[in-house]
Amino acid sequence: MLRGVGVLRQRRHQGEALKRRGSPSKEPKESKESKKASFPGSHEERVPLLEKRRDVKMSRDAHAYVRGSTARFYEWLASREGRSLPSGPLVWICGDAHVGNMGPIARSDGEVAVEIRDLDQTVVGNPVHDLVRLSLSLAMAARSSDLPGVVTALLIEELMTGYLEALGGRPPASTSEESAAVRFVVREANKRSFRHLHRERLGDSGAMKLRLGERFWPLSQAERQDVDAFLDRERIHGLVTLPDHRDDDAELHVADAAFWVKGCSSLGLWRCAALVDIIGAKGRSSFCLLDIKQAIAPLAPRAKGSKLPTHFGERVVEGARALSPVLGHRMVSGTIAGRAVFVRELLPQDLKLELEMLDETEARATARALARLLGTAHVRQMDIGHRRAWVKSLRAATSKSIHAPSWLWQAVIDLVAVHERAYLEHCRHHALAQARS
Repeated sequence: MLRGVGVLRQRRHQGEALKRRGSPSKEPKESKESKKASFPGSHEERVPLLEKRRDVKMSRDAHAYVRGSTARFYEWLASREGRSLPSGPLVWICGDAHVGNMGPIARSDGEVAVEIRDLDQTVVGNPVHDLVRLSLSLAMAARSSDLPGVVTALLIEELMTGYLEALGGRPPASTSEESAAVRFVVREANKRSFRHLHRERLGDSGAMKLRLGERFWPLSQAERQDVDAFLDRERIHGLVTLPDHRDDDAELHVADAAFWVKGCSSLGLWRCAALVDIIGAKGRSSFCLLDIKQAIAPLAPRAKGSKLPTHFGERVVEGARALSPVLGHRMVSGTIAGRAVFVRELLPQDLKLELEMLDETEARATARALARLLGTAHVRQMDIGHRRAWVKSLRAATSKSIHAPSWLWQAVIDLVAVHERAYLEHCRHHALAQARS
């Protein structure tokens, strides 16, 4: 039995059971005024609280630290070791291609595709950076699963096999090479409906309201006015009515909006959840949940001479459409109160891949599957000449001791050492202080 999938399934069942039972004791209800008063009143007041939460999340394990420490990765890339990496053909890259940034995405017709799902760092750049970032993420996941060091070497080999398969347009040789973790999350996504999304985000009450608490904080009056004005635009209407089951001429009403405490490396940026009531031509009402996220200058280095949109939100959307077309065509960009943002609707089938504990077989299959996904995102942007030259370059760099480029293996060794040390220092500064408080 795959431990990772088993843990995920067990946790989900436990969570659903707790929801059905309810809490053992009920606290006295707070008034709306006193509840709102307990939250930060401005974004400047939110930032230190959000950064503290990010520090705590990154302290959980070394893999979580890697997910939240994009800056540390790009600091290494700017070092002498990072600058020695080869260059591939210029394409849009994810810029933060770790395991948690991949998963099922719903198409407008309700079908599911597996794509890169977080493009905050996307730029036109060197595909090597995505390969190294994904390799680091898989290596740290293996270490968090207590797998021996030899498995890490095997993961890098499987990663290169999957990536080259995608560049060559070859499907996996057999179903035994498919990842059970990926199959599981896709199967879960296909089972989900708006009922699941409603229960997760709004609770079981059926009210069209975002529940203030750990996840949602109130917006200021000025923020709410800016959000309402932003959503009252034709392209937002087109985004909301994109799914095939909605009327193109439906009326939209913003039922609620709140600051969304979500993410890890992006905690500290402005983010908003907006609940929109959709009234169809026949009076049928449904809802959608919009994720409005601030976009800032990327940490990922863009290629010299490449042209990127000057609006940071437009950069994210354009990169998403190149790398993850299903997701990218469900996104639009804009500006709220001087902040560049991008927005997409969250659909029930949108899930991220979570790796808890992996055994060797599943770790290798997952490495191959995710590398194939990354390679597909890259190769769709290459003409045949660039693709063949890139494949030739990767194969020529394969060493005798490992069936992967020697520069990739050396980069993983260096980065694991850098992040292990940084993780322990992070824990000393943040987790230890929290434990003493």
